Amino acid sequence: MWLWDPMYFIFALPALLLALYAQFKVQTAYSKYSRVRNRLGVDGVRVAEMLLRHNGLYGVNIEGVPGHLTDHYDPRTKTLRLSGSVARVPSVAALGIVAHEVGHAVQDANNYLPLKLRAGLVPMVNLGSWLGPIFFFVGFMLDQFNLAALGLVLFSLGAIFALLTLPVELDASRRALKMLRETGLVTGEDAKAVKSVLSAAALTYVAALAQALSTLLYYGFLLMGMRRED
Repeated sequence: MWLWDPMYFIFALPALLLALYAQFKVQTAYSKYSRVRNRLGVDGVRVAEMLLRHNGLYGVNIEGVPGHLTDHYDPRTKTLRLSGSVARVPSVAALGIVAHEVGHAVQDANNYLPLKLRAGLVPMVNLGSWLGPIFFFVGFMLDQFNLAALGLVLFSLGAIFALLTLPVELDASRRALKMLRETGLVTGEDAKAVKSVLSAAALTYVAALAQALSTLLYYGFLLMGMRRED
């Protein structure tokens, strides 16, 4: 049965190891720099207010959100949501996290194309991530190549979403560092520390893309096996 297929681990293991390494880097960087006070002593909420004002984004709300590293920008409601460990702490890590999310708000205001494309894919990705594996495995078990192929196509939407996410996140991090330098919120060692936090976070999106592609390649490998048997 494919669930125990050794080939699956050949496809999946490199991406899994990369994902584990990325999580380690994120947790390490955050743990280190969340204990380092930024030179101006401003917490995440204050940083958000300063950066939003710097970019002329007066219609973006700032709200709290429960959880750890759950900070995000919601383009539907134009709301920047900050976790407690970021909103109320004047750390170097908070600078990077808040600036990154403000970077998404700037993308939204500027109609940044990859962000719009990614947002437009969300309904299809949600549908494909649910129906894709069902169609594929039903088709695989019943030896119905076309049904399995349809499942693969639906599942591939998740890989396309991960591919679009990468430039969106990298651009937000680039904007973040630029904003922090322009406003004088970071200089010297703080800038290097923020860059470390942002680089670690970016690696998680690379890992997510690698995982999506590895699973897609494995499904494709199974599908080609079906074709050869016909």
